[in-house]
Amino acid sequence: MTDSYPGTPNGDAASSLNGMANGSAPHVASPPLVRKKLMGYVGFANLPNQVHRKSVRKGFQFTAMVVGESGLGKSTLINTLFNTELYQPKEVLPPSAERPKTVAIESISADIEENGVRLRLTVVDTPGFGDFVNNEESWKPIVEDIESRFDSYLEQENRVNRQKIVDNRVHACLYFIQPTGHSLRPIDIEFMRRLHTKVNLIPIIAKADTMTDEEIINFKDRILNDIRHHNIHIFQLPTYENEDEEALTEQEEIARKIPFAIVGSNQLVHTPDGRQVRGRAYPWGVIEVDNEDHCDFVKLRQMLIRTSMEELREHTTAVLYENYRSEKLLGMGVAQDSSVFKEINPALKMQEERTLHEAKLAKMEAEMNLVFQQKVAEKEGKLKQSEEELYARHREMKEALEKQRLELEDKKRRIESGRPLTPEKSATKRNRFLRT
Repeated sequence: MTDSYPGTPNGDAASSLNGMANGSAPHVASPPLVRKKLMGYVGFANLPNQVHRKSVRKGFQFTAMVVGESGLGKSTLINTLFNTELYQPKEVLPPSAERPKTVAIESISADIEENGVRLRLTVVDTPGFGDFVNNEESWKPIVEDIESRFDSYLEQENRVNRQKIVDNRVHACLYFIQPTGHSLRPIDIEFMRRLHTKVNLIPIIAKADTMTDEEIINFKDRILNDIRHHNIHIFQLPTYENEDEEALTEQEEIARKIPFAIVGSNQLVHTPDGRQVRGRAYPWGVIEVDNEDHCDFVKLRQMLIRTSMEELREHTTAVLYENYRSEKLLGMGVAQDSSVFKEINPALKMQEERTLHEAKLAKMEAEMNLVFQQKVAEKEGKLKQSEEELYARHREMKEALEKQRLELEDKKRRIESGRPLTPEKSATKRNRFLRT
């Protein structure tokens, strides 16, 4: 009687066992994805409810940074967004008071609860930004603060005990732009260029009630053109598959409002028709904060709090922080092995190792051939030089021998002809006497 594996013929099972016995790894194929239709209720459709209960029990953390010049309504907007007095009215300093010389970083935290959901809100303010005559490197304290928060989170991740990790990273940066109506200023462009890779930028046109509707539309176009020209990345709403049309329409409406033209106010005013609304009263009428026809505050709150707060947190963790973490670790000399946490087929692994070994041998052989050719070339050069030296010596000896041969032949002819080898002294004296 032979045992067979379920779904596998006996012959295939035997060949597989024989292959494993011989030491060769069988080919591991990934199982095909099979979609099954349940015949009854199982229960894993309750997973979102489990996540909801856990999240409500644990609570949420969110950190927002507001950046802009003094007097643009940053504190007022935060109070308006969360419908509470997070910021107390600031004391107006007299002209004789000493002004700060650098950009300061101030944080305020509050626990807010709505319908049983707790939110730990932290608002980071940057008083002094853009308020000086020389604003060179005024963004540096802000960049250092964001990076220090990343470093603090990275240090908590590297601890032995990571049970209580406090996430104080900046999840959104609301950048306030002066309602000039022209275009972005150099300080605005430089700030966005320095921070768009470290934080989710959300540009805001402050005090939009000082401009007409046509001026706001033209100003938004100029701002977006400057952002595209300088390759600045601002936060965009993510899109998901199988999204319903209502959600897509809502996202498109919010995207069309960027940058948001905002009017902030927590004061209750009466409209001419008798309603009590949050807004600002002017001699010519009332600006309603929560009226989408008057400003973009509702769309900003909708994106920042109601629909995309989790996306802001997720993008900060998955993209901005991961990029910073990778650069930080690479700068410290820590490299990641690409084979870690990777499913490996033993046969493919052996083949890769064999290929690498053969490539290493081929490289060593090429290096040895190169060294051998260099040695041969050096030896041939030395042999050629020795040959030239021997040839020159041979030529010199040959010339010397030829000279000796000629001298000997000349002496031989003198002897055979009876002439003396050297002239006589008497003849020399006689000839000298005759000349005298």
